[in-house]
Amino acid sequence: MSERPLMPRATAVWLVDNTALTFRQIAEFTGLHELEVQGIADGEVAQRIRGVDPIATGQLTREEIEKGEKDPNYRLKLAKPPVELPKARRKGPKYTPLSKRQDKPNAIAWLLKHHPELSDAQIIRLIGTTRNTIEQIRNRTHWNIANITPKDPVTLGLCKQIELDEAVRKAAERLARERAKAGVAPQEPEETLKTPEETLAELDEKSLDDVFGEQPSSAAEREEEETVPDAESVFAGLKKTERDD
Repeated sequence: MSERPLMPRATAVWLVDNTALTFRQIAEFTGLHELEVQGIADGEVAQRIRGVDPIATGQLTREEIEKGEKDPNYRLKLAKPPVELPKARRKGPKYTPLSKRQDKPNAIAWLLKHHPELSDAQIIRLIGTTRNTIEQIRNRTHWNIANITPKDPVTLGLCKQIELDEAVRKAAERLARERAKAGVAPQEPEETLKTPEETLAELDEKSLDDVFGEQPSSAAEREEEETVPDAESVFAGLKKTERDD
């Protein structure tokens, strides 16, 4: 049956404790699995859930329970509420205020640029657009493509950051499954930061000359490099040259 009682587990707890209905009858009425109803009866499931009387809430009549207790094959019927309840609104395209609808093309361009792994269906659910608009922006055939600038949909207020992160995570998992099915190795990052241990190991393998440049081999060479002539010695040398001439 398509209609289920409110708080099905709490209703099942009450029916298990207060009626002689079979597990299958209770499971069919509440929408639970028959094994789950059996777990409730054994005290393994819903231990902290307090039972709710479906008769008191107007979801089931005493006569309906008696019919089920007499016939194990009887399917319980949910009682019609005295007041007509509004039908639940079907989940459709995401509503976007008029003031933000002009930002949708910018958000689509941003998602296509920064998260190409997202499917069209995911983009539609995130910002409430159409598949045709996404395709036009992807192929740059949109009528206003010259004025479209990629902008973060979270900043524009078209979706929440947690929704975007969840969509990206699901898209990454989908790509990983597709790669594994096709036998393609997962992509490795091009560069990774080296750990301190790896850096020290590389330094150990290199000589001091590789790290700091070639060092002078002898004391004479080091003394020659470190000796810098001063002004007095230069002038003294020039005077000696003039006397010789």
